[in-house]
Amino acid sequence: MTLAKRTLGCLALVAAITVAPPLQAAPPVAPFYAAVAAMKPDGKLGQVIAQEAVTTTISGARAWRIAYISSDMADKPTIATALVIAPVGPAPAGGRPVMSWAHGTTGTAQSCGPSQVVDPAAPLNEYFLPSGNSWTDYGVPALAEFITAGYVVVATDYQGLGGGGRHQYALAETQARDSIDAIRAAGAMKETGAGPQAVIYGWSQGAAAAITAASMPDYLARQGTAFDGVKLVGAVAMAPEYFRALAPSAPLTDESAAAVMAGTAKAFSNSVNNFNHLAMTLWAEQAAYPDRLKLTDVFTDEGAAFIDEIMGNKCVHAASDSITYSYGDQFTSLLRPDPANARLWAQTLIDSAGPDVKPIVPVIIFWGTKDVVVPPAMHKAYRERMCQLGGNVTRVQLKGDLTHFATPAASQPLYLPWIAERLAGTPAPDGCAAEQVQK
Repeated sequence: MTLAKRTLGCLALVAAITVAPPLQAAPPVAPFYAAVAAMKPDGKLGQVIAQEAVTTTISGARAWRIAYISSDMADKPTIATALVIAPVGPAPAGGRPVMSWAHGTTGTAQSCGPSQVVDPAAPLNEYFLPSGNSWTDYGVPALAEFITAGYVVVATDYQGLGGGGRHQYALAETQARDSIDAIRAAGAMKETGAGPQAVIYGWSQGAAAAITAASMPDYLARQGTAFDGVKLVGAVAMAPEYFRALAPSAPLTDESAAAVMAGTAKAFSNSVNNFNHLAMTLWAEQAAYPDRLKLTDVFTDEGAAFIDEIMGNKCVHAASDSITYSYGDQFTSLLRPDPANARLWAQTLIDSAGPDVKPIVPVIIFWGTKDVVVPPAMHKAYRERMCQLGGNVTRVQLKGDLTHFATPAASQPLYLPWIAERLAGTPAPDGCAAEQVQK
């Protein structure tokens, strides 16, 4: 079976995603974010250009909202916002390790950053779960445990979700850069007592950022940043997407690129929620490369105008509702049947996975067998490719029939000791020797 055919199989798995229930749009941005969005991205990578203290119920911790300098996958300077949480009291010699959390999908509008909720410095709270109490996912997994262990935690919102500009949703290299520069920002803050050791951990969209960051040695090694010398020791990925799995075995041609775009559109058009994720991704690709991609390449004129307005104003669940309200089950009419410029669109999506090089640190992936949001075949392909290149990638099937949304809580008891071992300098077991199943 060719990689192209396997890719279509990966995409077909996405078709089982269910339609999100109706929900209101997120509120307008608060003054902190409105002020940041008016700033220019001038400064060193990781430089904190604004901050304000926020309250937290996490014992022994203090927290801040920050804005910092980052860059996108085209190396264009950007501003990202984030949440920083640190233990109270003096730091040990050598500084505190930094945990960089990369969140899952929240949307594309400026108001969709998780740090903007009323009590952001809290444990992960998921919209889809019965315990979800907000219009969005927010909070940070294992936050209390990390604070108790003496770690600094930084949770980026990503560029475009509070710091101005258009969010480059699902373009993993951009989110990887935001996650790396968030470590630099936390390290540059004297209040945190942060040291150079760091781990990036993420879920879904953020899991793709984590695995991508592990393969960006040049970006990690950049000098002249706000906090040089970050020492990444591991990456934890809960159900990561991997768009390089879409690449055919040979270089893209007009024909193969058209097949990638058609297959992607077909797989993401079985439900409005699924279609919304496709629309967010296409909108984000154009946001990353406005000089070479046009929304009217892939959407009708009416569709391009509608999608642009929706993505600039609403978070993920409200955007799905608006598409349903306006087009019902005819949402695919927003797409052009014959997309233009297919090779550049497909190549941008593939390249968003970052450099095709082996990870410089151990990577561990957790996944559930009932995940219909991110096809498990994607991270299976990632592990096979990175092991082929000489990386060390462990892939753990979680016990039971777990969905995409059960993955963060189920994997926490497993990644906490794994992170502690990496920080202690214990060599990671050979994850490429065999797939693992949680007992």
